[in-house]
Amino acid sequence: MHRSVFIFFLYSAFTVSLSAAETRDLIIVAGQSNAVGADTFVKDLPTDPADKEIAFWWRCGDPPPDDHDSIGMGWTTLQAQSKGNPLAKNGGVPRQYGNFKNPEGGFGPEMGFARTLYAAEKKPLAIIKVAFNGTGMAKDWDHKNPGVGGACYRALIEETKKAIGKATEKGMTLRIRAMVWVQGESDANAKDAPDYEKNLGEMIKTLRREWKATDMIVLVGVNTNFGGGKNSFMPKIIEQQKSLAMHLPRCAYVDTSGLTYANAAHFDSKSVLTVGTRFAEALLKISGPSTSH
Repeated sequence: MHRSVFIFFLYSAFTVSLSAAETRDLIIVAGQSNAVGADTFVKDLPTDPADKEIAFWWRCGDPPPDDHDSIGMGWTTLQAQSKGNPLAKNGGVPRQYGNFKNPEGGFGPEMGFARTLYAAEKKPLAIIKVAFNGTGMAKDWDHKNPGVGGACYRALIEETKKAIGKATEKGMTLRIRAMVWVQGESDANAKDAPDYEKNLGEMIKTLRREWKATDMIVLVGVNTNFGGGKNSFMPKIIEQQKSLAMHLPRCAYVDTSGLTYANAAHFDSKSVLTVGTRFAEALLKISGPSTSH
């Protein structure tokens, strides 16, 4: 069987039913490669029966967002993501990383996050993941930039609205509860680091207005070991994430230190799951149990 056909049947088999008239909490997972889970192995993902209770919509890969991304076939249940159809590295388009390193695809912190949250609350929920490798606030997530510099931001807006609309068509109401933001490594440089808190804070405020989710909790974190501990700008990014959490309402910093790594840029599979768990624990600490039903 051709690989693309196999993937089609795989996703179809796991398509989630959103026909019940109910309300689910919605968590949005976004950021750069450690949100994608670029160096994870699908074989390292333990099975969990809770996954069938978690609705999942995703788009992730290399910037700029395009048809070469790993894209889910509408609402499915929580699962690892395929590699998609990435362009060849250095194939004429800048910053092509191959979506996921491994041919089987991979998974991000959404897995540990969703499983931990479900275990604590025992309530079906929904996850939207929109993440792109090697992306920075000014060059990819600028909400004011109508060109390439705002392409990832626009994809986040568009995918979220599309996913919510499809759920509504099926009678499912999604309430935006929180956003998990795993990003900052690409801003750890002399040019971008000074404006990181300002740029991220403005984007979050704009997202809350755009989604009409003024009470959305935002959890921010970054690979604190990026560069193998040798990037002199990482302390500045961490400091600014902590400052943002102090000054922006309903925002919290999530520490990711003390974990294990696939390389100088990325968490390994085990730690990607742990990062997700830490974010879920932070959400539970801030908000307490969900009241959606």
